[in-house]
Amino acid sequence: MPGMWRSPPRVTRTARGQAVFLLRASLIVLLLLWPRPSAGKKKLYIGALFPMSGGWPGGQACMPSAQMALDLVNNRSDILPDYELELIHYDSMCDPGEATKLLYDLLYTEPIKIVLMPGCSGVSTLVAEAARMWNLIVLSYGSSSPALSNRQRFPTFFRTHPSATLHNPTRVRLFQKWKWTRIATIQQTTEVFTSTLDDLEQRTKEAGIEISVRQSFLTDPAVAVKNLKRQDARIIVGLFYETEARKVFCEVFKEKLYGKKVVWFLIGWYADNWFKIKDPAIDCTVENMTEAVEGHVTTEIVMLNPETVRGVSNMTSQEFIAALMSRLGGKNPEDTGGFQEAPLAYDAVWALALALNKTVAPLKAKGRRLEDFNYNNHDITSEIYRALNTSSFEGVSGQVVFDAQGSRMAMTLIEQLQGGSYKKISYYDSSQKNLSWFGNDVWIGAGPPADRTVVIEEYRYLSQKLFAALSVFAGLGILFGIVCLTFNIYNGNVRYIQNSQPYLNNMTAVGCMMALAAVFPLGIDGHHVHRSQFPVVCQFRLWLLGLGFSLAYGSMFTKIWWVHTLFTKKDEKKEKKKQHLEPWKLYATVGVLLAIDFLSLVIWQIVDPLHITVEKFTREAPKEDLDVLIQPLLEHCSSEKMNTWLGVVYGYKGLLLLLGIFLAYETKSVSTEKINDHRAVGMAIYNVAVLCLITAPVTMILTSQQDASFAFAALAVVFSAYITLVVLFVPKMRRLITRGEWQSEQQDTLKTGSSTNNNDEEKSRQLERENRELQKIIQEKEERPDPKSLLPPPGYPNPTTDNHSLPPSFSNSSNLYPADSKMSRNHCQNSQIPLLYK
Repeated sequence: MPGMWRSPPRVTRTARGQAVFLLRASLIVLLLLWPRPSAGKKKLYIGALFPMSGGWPGGQACMPSAQMALDLVNNRSDILPDYELELIHYDSMCDPGEATKLLYDLLYTEPIKIVLMPGCSGVSTLVAEAARMWNLIVLSYGSSSPALSNRQRFPTFFRTHPSATLHNPTRVRLFQKWKWTRIATIQQTTEVFTSTLDDLEQRTKEAGIEISVRQSFLTDPAVAVKNLKRQDARIIVGLFYETEARKVFCEVFKEKLYGKKVVWFLIGWYADNWFKIKDPAIDCTVENMTEAVEGHVTTEIVMLNPETVRGVSNMTSQEFIAALMSRLGGKNPEDTGGFQEAPLAYDAVWALALALNKTVAPLKAKGRRLEDFNYNNHDITSEIYRALNTSSFEGVSGQVVFDAQGSRMAMTLIEQLQGGSYKKISYYDSSQKNLSWFGNDVWIGAGPPADRTVVIEEYRYLSQKLFAALSVFAGLGILFGIVCLTFNIYNGNVRYIQNSQPYLNNMTAVGCMMALAAVFPLGIDGHHVHRSQFPVVCQFRLWLLGLGFSLAYGSMFTKIWWVHTLFTKKDEKKEKKKQHLEPWKLYATVGVLLAIDFLSLVIWQIVDPLHITVEKFTREAPKEDLDVLIQPLLEHCSSEKMNTWLGVVYGYKGLLLLLGIFLAYETKSVSTEKINDHRAVGMAIYNVAVLCLITAPVTMILTSQQDASFAFAALAVVFSAYITLVVLFVPKMRRLITRGEWQSEQQDTLKTGSSTNNNDEEKSRQLERENRELQKIIQEKEERPDPKSLLPPPGYPNPTTDNHSLPPSFSNSSNLYPADSKMSRNHCQNSQIPLLYK
């Protein structure tokens, strides 16, 4: 979009060279001002609208530039030798309403105009849409609206000012160079900026670049800027006029949306000092504005050829600027509207003159002439259109070529504000897709900032000190379990060990060792193994814990179950229920419990196998002032329906634990030599159940805290295993060592062989039978009346005492009652205890 003056490039010359340059420029000016006779030449009129005031007073420099080009064309004998071009112009004030009135005057006032030359996008839109009704070609020197590229709507429109969309390929190329894939935009709500942004959105989408935030405003940009700040916009494209740019950057300063983390892209046709101009619409100082705009990048259509090349007018770009400044009478370029676009107006006149000159011969072949043009003559318009469409020449603004939509194709200048002044950092030729990089871009930080806050994924791993400490305890527990297992196997022939069901105790020891071994995979994470191997670790955790629990707790539960089954019935049912306890029944019970766990684990792994899931936590900002955020991650062993499976397993195990506690309580007063360590088993069940019932829900709550979760789970396993091994095996070791029973028992076993166990069991059953018979005798005596009440009266002889004979089996059992056969109830009750528990 046309804008304010940008200082021309300086050219270093020697004093002599400068004198020659000024002399040549003076001669050109004199040549332009010296009138030539136009006798015999026919005039062709151009209707022009130059905005001398209004939003863009570009006519202040563009009209003198166009007039200068007309004078040079009219003085050329090789271009339109039989014609003279004359400019009829009005001040449109860059107002479509005013332009409507002036267009009516141009069309309905003699002479007939062969071409119209408007400026300003709004005015050009109005003129170009109406011109086709009069078969008029429209050639604009100062219109950048992308909407004007619509050939269906504006079929006869051309412009030497490139479309605003020409900035977009340059912007996309810069995004790609700096590896940005996420940008934001803020625009003033006008048609030209909306259509430009629509084109940018399409181009960025094709390039794989995301517009994450799109904000717009009408007059007050405060809310839009706050939204950009809130949504962490980093690379921001701003599309607005110069006056609105000052409002935007005042809000940018207030929101601190600038600095080393943010890059702004602005339109390049603002005045060089646009941010230093005092504006009553803002409350920011010049210092504030200078701080906020530092480092921003502008893209600007190259409107002045940077190379010293003589074009079709036999004038270099530097000579053109000198001649224009002389024609303006020394007026300050910064105070002259349209000075930057003046080369485009100059080349527009030359493009028109060359096109008209090209049509002379084709029209003559058809028997027509340019002076025959009228608003109903379509043939002449078609020839002019064809000639303009194929134009290609070197002008003071560069190579003049029109695309299929009638828009100028040009190079783009890329500048950066460095230290308060604009520096050229690159040129981009969109037609050739060539980026000429100077390498002098400067950044506030170490380089181009990231297009978003860089998120660094950081996995949370288990504390290695905690893992090492608990691994040592688990390892020592496994060694202790091996000692206990070895002790139990070695002393398997000792009667005291045999009466404790040693094979079940062996299972308990093996189960405890498996559970302790599960501590190691519980602490292994991505710090130790590769991610692809982690599912194997998950399987080890599940199977070691599951089967270890089944063996250790299942064997203890089996003991307490059978003790409760055989020794807690009523007396009248004991004879039927109390049978010899076969070892296979105990092993079968453990096997059932183990089979249930094994099948459930197999079904789990087949239906819903474990895999890695990654839990994401709230992002954290590092302490250093870095443009990064830490994304904590934690790996878990999980499955699709993990909660369902855990609910089933925990429910089943929980019921076993509760039932074990109940059975241990019920059998606490029972004593039997068949399972002589059931009280120790009950104590172990109490401890294991309490630890498991507390730890299971706690670990589910603490899954996001890897150290706490591992500590609770591992300590529960370690304490349960240690308590179980100590309670079951240490008392046996102590008894055998302190009493030396293992020696005597082993010697007896060598002498008597396996008959020892059978004799002991037979003796125990005999003692129980005798004890029951004694209880019956005592009961019978209690039911008889007191003997003293049956004595005869004095003088009568006492009856013969009827001594009850004892059963034959008691004839040799003098150790069960006193020798005088006088037995009290208390004496029998006291003698019952050694009989039952000998």
